[in-house]
Amino acid sequence: MNKKGAPSAGTPVQIEPVVEAPLRGRRRDPAVDTAILEAAIAVIAEVGYERMTMDMVALRAKAGKAAAYRRWKSKAHLVIDAVAHLKRTQVDLDALPDTGTLRGDLLGLFKPASAREGEQKMRVMAGLASVLSQHPELAAAGNAAIVDPWVNANLRLMQRALARGEVRADANIDVASQLVPSMAAYRALIQRKPFELQFLTQAVDCLLLPALGIVPAVPRAPAKTTKASTKVSPASS
Repeated sequence: MNKKGAPSAGTPVQIEPVVEAPLRGRRRDPAVDTAILEAAIAVIAEVGYERMTMDMVALRAKAGKAAAYRRWKSKAHLVIDAVAHLKRTQVDLDALPDTGTLRGDLLGLFKPASAREGEQKMRVMAGLASVLSQHPELAAAGNAAIVDPWVNANLRLMQRALARGEVRADANIDVASQLVPSMAAYRALIQRKPFELQFLTQAVDCLLLPALGIVPAVPRAPAKTTKASTKVSPASS
């Protein structure tokens, strides 16, 4: 130590540990988050995005308006997260189908919905379309909410198929995994049509599997018998 009190060369410097100040306020309750998100889905389905208000959502969730605004700065941001919450409940990366074939796994992702559930989803997606048209800066968040969960699921199924040698080794599964989810988003947001099993099957069989080098083993319908072939010739009678 020199005369001025500064440490001399070679003397280790002792650094006092920094003690962080405790966070103030109550912790965010995940149960309240879920209640608000599910309430937002219900309100959008009932009245649409334009008529939806944060007050209506808070009332449905039995939460204070301040609680909603502490979490989301606008109803547009709330709708984005509500749709993301809805999608997360539809696909579970830890419980994906495992049928032994990529085709079976992809079709196994489809979960039939009742007419009421289908109508609710369509109205929620219409609300999201309104958000994105009015707030283009939220496009990336919208894509993350409705497309990314399904892309991740498709990619994981394709990685499994690649590992067992079902998919062509040079197939671009990163791009292929985006095909069906992107088509589904276009169908819901732009065409305002439901995503049905028939549409998924056609997309998988006609586009996705051939792109990965897989020929789907789909049973063909029997050939129609012509009238000429059913006639009995006079010689045989």
